[in-house]
Amino acid sequence: MRAAEALGVPVDYGRRRGLRPQREPTRLQSIGLDAQQRPAWLRPRAAAAFLRMRRAAMQDGIELQVISAWRSCEYQLGIIRRKCERGQDMATILTVSAAPGYSEHHSGRALDLASPGSAVLEEAFEQTPAFAWLQDHARIHGFALSYPRGNRHGIAYEPWHWCWHAHRVR
Repeated sequence: MRAAEALGVPVDYGRRRGLRPQREPTRLQSIGLDAQQRPAWLRPRAAAAFLRMRRAAMQDGIELQVISAWRSCEYQLGIIRRKCERGQDMATILTVSAAPGYSEHHSGRALDLASPGSAVLEEAFEQTPAFAWLQDHARIHGFALSYPRGNRHGIAYEPWHWCWHAHRVR
């Protein structure tokens, strides 16, 4: 994406980080509203898996709140642009935000999650019952934590970021 390169995203970003470009889905399905009361979307099979997982969590007394789901490459570019405008350097930005075209959110399979009263998009989420539940149960529904501590992509630890992988469903 030329606009991202113009902001300073390295041309070889994906190769250096071991990240593949993410294609936007042709179809999306609603999963309801996110925590800010905005419509949230995932690709249909990921949406069905998430809704099943959220129901299972609720049966165990755990509420999973959606902070972010599908977002376009253009939206991701806006995130990067706003961080640049606030004076953040690109190397720092790319440790906490994937470059446009490489975010799992573009695929319609990724979610950022929280629980009532938990810090949003903060490592402190790992101390919540919701995170413990996800660690024990998310895999059953096909979801995996994308960016654990020390991940090979050089992206900061994100205990809130979970991605659906059809082949991981047990």
